[in-house]
Amino acid sequence: MDPLKGLPEATVIRDPAALEPWLRDESHVRGVAPLAVVKPHGPAALRELVKRAKGEGFGLVPRGAGTGKAGGCVPTARTVVVDLSEWPGTIAVSPRDLCLSAPASAPLRDVKAAAEAAGLFYPPDPNSWESCALGGTLATNAGGPNACKYGMTRHWVLAVDALMDDGGIHRFGIDGVKANAGPNLAQLLVGSEGIFGFLVGASLRLLPQPREHTTLLLPARRWEDLLELPGRLGAAGFLPSAFEFFDPAVLAELRAHGPEAARRLPGEALAILEFDERGCSAEPFLAGLLDLLGPLADGLEVASEGRQRENIWALRRLTSAFLKERHPEKVSEDIVVPRSRLPEFFAGLERLAIPAVTYGHLGDGNLHVNLLAAGATEPEALEAQLLALFRLALRLGGALSGEHGIGLAKRDAFLALTDPAELQTLRAIKKALDPANIFNPGKVI
Repeated sequence: MDPLKGLPEATVIRDPAALEPWLRDESHVRGVAPLAVVKPHGPAALRELVKRAKGEGFGLVPRGAGTGKAGGCVPTARTVVVDLSEWPGTIAVSPRDLCLSAPASAPLRDVKAAAEAAGLFYPPDPNSWESCALGGTLATNAGGPNACKYGMTRHWVLAVDALMDDGGIHRFGIDGVKANAGPNLAQLLVGSEGIFGFLVGASLRLLPQPREHTTLLLPARRWEDLLELPGRLGAAGFLPSAFEFFDPAVLAELRAHGPEAARRLPGEALAILEFDERGCSAEPFLAGLLDLLGPLADGLEVASEGRQRENIWALRRLTSAFLKERHPEKVSEDIVVPRSRLPEFFAGLERLAIPAVTYGHLGDGNLHVNLLAAGATEPEALEAQLLALFRLALRLGGALSGEHGIGLAKRDAFLALTDPAELQTLRAIKKALDPANIFNPGKVI
């Protein structure tokens, strides 16, 4: 008997040949064929899906635009993919409340554009912001370059609408910054990768749009000097809205094989620094910054107009896709280390002799370590390299993931390296909220 026959308010895709696009996200993980893909168009579909999942013993895997990098939305055995790309709803901005509401299906680019059209600002900006869905950014607590000043997605979530174990859609939180009536259940769901329930909408906090930007392309003659800069900036009272970097190995790849603009990049290593506070484009601010940079300011390029700024950021945005095209079987990890311990991390990485190139968010210590030869490495050797990388990050007080999440890609490492008390607590919450284990089974814990 077809467990999805007559499902209301939904499109159901069963043809095995048509299911191929839902087997992968942007990670190296490939899922198994699901029983079906369901695109719900209303709450009746979700309510019935939960009921049938419990009765028939299959799991539900949430999916947005499929841009995740940890295998969190790929199907596992005996599951149905719940593709929320057609979930109904509109983006509504409330300038008086400094917030907006949006469905999980809303493209993040549209969320940011709606805020900007009202003179407001929604800061989260993962590299996939032009193609990802809001729901995926909520589920993974997405970050991006702006996180070094503005924090992760969860810092901007006021309330969520979530499908829970009873099949109902419940609202957790309010459209305001102060709601202190017990633990914050909205924040429990943000970043949970759909293992407690599915996020179908949210209210998001906004800020007035920054009026000034100063963007700098900063070549470093000595790679080591760049690693000390995040701590020096903070100690001197400078808080960049973004601080991105390319290590010497990534820079060499870009120069040798990248687009024409990349082949002319200067320095042994390279950074992009951006500020958006009032007065950041004025002479006193720039003079103070140059004084702090000292010899690092040699060769500095300052974007003086919008087109130059866009060109600088286009280089950063293309890096991930460029490396993926050059090395389609690479594995990209997004570990975190405290900014004060960045030199120790890279010294440790060199001692481990792991063949890797690194770029990412130097301003908050979130490093995208890419193992380019992963496809040609024996699985056991690759696993040993990844565990050594993770242990190095944890030993320095960091984390296994800064913004991509755990999903399937890091599940084994997470289970092996996480405090057993933390795992026990997460499993207890999972059992309480999802006793039948239907929500994204086999992920994270």
